Amino acid sequence: MEGATRRRGAALEEAILRAAAEELTESGYAGLTMDRVARRAGTNKNAIYRRWPNRAALAVAAYRQLVEVELRPPDTGDLRADVLELLRRINSDLASPHGDVLRGLLAGIGDEPELLAQLQSQFGDGGAGMWLTVLGRAVARGEASPEALHPRVATVPVVLLRNEYVTRGLATVPDATIVEIVDEVFLPLLRGRRGG
Repeated sequence: MEGATRRRGAALEEAILRAAAEELTESGYAGLTMDRVARRAGTNKNAIYRRWPNRAALAVAAYRQLVEVELRPPDTGDLRADVLELLRRINSDLASPHGDVLRGLLAGIGDEPELLAQLQSQFGDGGAGMWLTVLGRAVARGEASPEALHPRVATVPVVLLRNEYVTRGLATVPDATIVEIVDEVFLPLLRGRRGG
């Protein structure tokens, strides 16, 4: 590696997260080891442990990097279109290798309580911030009342989508079900929360 420069800071952190994400995708959480991530990233375990105290923290950070780009809130100018777009992206992601990674992380919770703590600290609001952004834009456009801006209300679509995976054991949720969640549950719920 003549002429190679030693990576530091953000460049090294990015390389480690990318290596961990690749390991998670290929081997799942059960197969993730600090040794393998270090080899793949071209660094040593100490560099990893300085940034993430344990395997659980690294796995959750790597998973977050895998999905954060795809799950930025859409802004089509229409609440229904935004919610459908976001649910379709999440559905697609849950049916992809990213979904397998998430299921592996969730399965690991029983064996590693630290993993649950890491997932809660990273995703404690269940993505409510993203959903509140979508709903807040709709309130600003006059499509929903300010009374609708509540985290439990905003996350109803994704909770119902996750319920389809959990209770029905689906590999992917049919688009007709996504449309039904939006048109038959979420939008009527918002209409019912109008101020008086």
